[in-house]
Amino acid sequence: MSRLGDVKHRWSRWRDGLRDRPTYDLVYRIVVGVVGLAVLGLGILAIPYPGPGWAIVFLGLGILATEFEWAHRLLRYTKERYDRVMEWFGEQGLWVKVLGVVLTGAVVIATLWLFGALSFAAGLFGIEQPWLKSPIGLGS
Repeated sequence: MSRLGDVKHRWSRWRDGLRDRPTYDLVYRIVVGVVGLAVLGLGILAIPYPGPGWAIVFLGLGILATEFEWAHRLLRYTKERYDRVMEWFGEQGLWVKVLGVVLTGAVVIATLWLFGALSFAAGLFGIEQPWLKSPIGLGS
């Protein structure tokens, strides 16, 4: 048996042992649920930013799918839709791709402004402009 196969086998035996103890099984499922939802939430927040937002979403759903059938179905559905949208986006002309980059940039700048990061960064360079301050008072 390969090293990975051995690890999977030991994990499976350990998990089956937890299933035989209802209290431990419930605690394990709660921990998986909390961790999976936290990772999923972080991924959802990171989607509009350059980087691995969708990968984090899929990781969170993957964690949840280890214990919950609804998460397994949602993971499969989300991945199919994501693949379709990315295929569609790849087939589009330059203007759609540029528009996608501009809209992504606008979302990033808007959230940085809301969280007060623009005012903070400007302050590092001695630039104090009232319009850079967050309208919701964050980061001031």
